[in-house]
Amino acid sequence: MVLTFGNCQQVTLGSFSPEGDTIYSKEKEKENCPSREASIQTYDHIVAERKRREQISQRFVALSALVPGLKKMDKNSVLGDAINYLKHLQERVQTLEEQAANQRRESSMGCTDEQILPEIEAKVCNKNILLRIHCKNHRGLLVKILSEIEKRNLSVVNTNVAPFGSLALDISIIAEMDKEFNLTMQELVRRLRSALRQVQQSD
Repeated sequence: MVLTFGNCQQVTLGSFSPEGDTIYSKEKEKENCPSREASIQTYDHIVAERKRREQISQRFVALSALVPGLKKMDKNSVLGDAINYLKHLQERVQTLEEQAANQRRESSMGCTDEQILPEIEAKVCNKNILLRIHCKNHRGLLVKILSEIEKRNLSVVNTNVAPFGSLALDISIIAEMDKEFNLTMQELVRRLRSALRQVQQSD
């Protein structure tokens, strides 16, 4: 008798032996074909899922290394802190872009904007004061500045004047404090700016 099951291995049955045992052919029955294919697919899916999870874990580790100040390393905390850090960077970029735009706008105005000039900076080192003045070029300007400095109990040690374009001057002055000097740098700068504006208005 020959029994056939689809495309699976053929099984041939013989007659009964005198001892009552069934005689089979040498061919053995193989495993059911559909169930074997399903097992292979399941194994491939498990391997692929394991690789995907390993890649996700590696990317979380890389992300956590880019975010400063992390206190927790679980995935939820890493994602939350990364979002907040990106928002902070976006705000910082926007602020820097606005500052750069303002600087370009001021540069394009040049020396014609009365609100920008004069620019005065004062620094102190021991008993010496370094003054950096950027202002419009007016007749009698340097004399007025030096006179104003000496009125404030300062002795001029060195002066350097350089033209900046055709309409401005860049002045550096080193002055030594007298014993009677008692102004703050903010007050000194304010009085020098007031004197410079008087020169500009009288010209």
